[in-house]
Amino acid sequence: MSQSNDTVSKILIVAVTLSIVFSVIVSGAAVTLRPAQERNEALSTRSNMLAAAGIIEADASNDKVAETFDRFEVLLVEMGTGETVTPETAKAKSAESYDQRRASRDPDISRGLQDDPAGINRQATYRKAFVLKENGSVERVVLPIHGYGLWSTMYGFLALEGDANTVAGLRFYEHGETPGLGAKIQSPDWVAKWKGKKIYEPGNWQNPNFRLIKGGVGENTEGREHKVDALSGATLTSRGVESTINFWLGERGYGPFLARVRNGEI
Repeated sequence: MSQSNDTVSKILIVAVTLSIVFSVIVSGAAVTLRPAQERNEALSTRSNMLAAAGIIEADASNDKVAETFDRFEVLLVEMGTGETVTPETAKAKSAESYDQRRASRDPDISRGLQDDPAGINRQATYRKAFVLKENGSVERVVLPIHGYGLWSTMYGFLALEGDANTVAGLRFYEHGETPGLGAKIQSPDWVAKWKGKKIYEPGNWQNPNFRLIKGGVGENTEGREHKVDALSGATLTSRGVESTINFWLGERGYGPFLARVRNGEI
């Protein structure tokens, strides 16, 4: 009996020892690999942002991405006021390293939404804006956006021309929508239809008037400059995209910031 107990004790000691050893190995690997993961995440963000801006292809080399990204200024914008803030105000080391998703869970720098058309639940007080200037004039403004579709939160970038109204490009890079239907938000053919569209009507800059139209936008469609074809068979995903655009470019989102761009204050 004693010998049996000794055997059980030895097995337990070995098992606990191995668990500790493997835990140390896994923890060490996670710590070691974290810098590389962060670099890859930053590279992916830059690549998607630049692709949305229509400046580089999504499969551009890392060197090309870095070189092109350096032409942009990364700003932190207070939602609802349009004011730019320092990284310290947003509890970040730098504007680029600021984590908007994490910030939306921090009650000190986020707010819950009662009226929530985009289905995001909580809104970070501060969000990034990427601005490209040429000869002192704004040429591109790229805004990170997200909203709920049918099955998932859709994350993307919307790029505007220097007038802070004309769409230069759109790119959704993360979602869980239905393959072949809602997932067509990533279709190059559909995304191409956004280029040149207008978000606002002149004189009504705080209230976006963008719509996704079931059945398609034709030559004789009234207000066609503010409309894009809805995704066939994906009504709720299309509605989610429309709500996402109108929320983030409205008065509670980037609307006041874009007004400052149009006024030459950025």
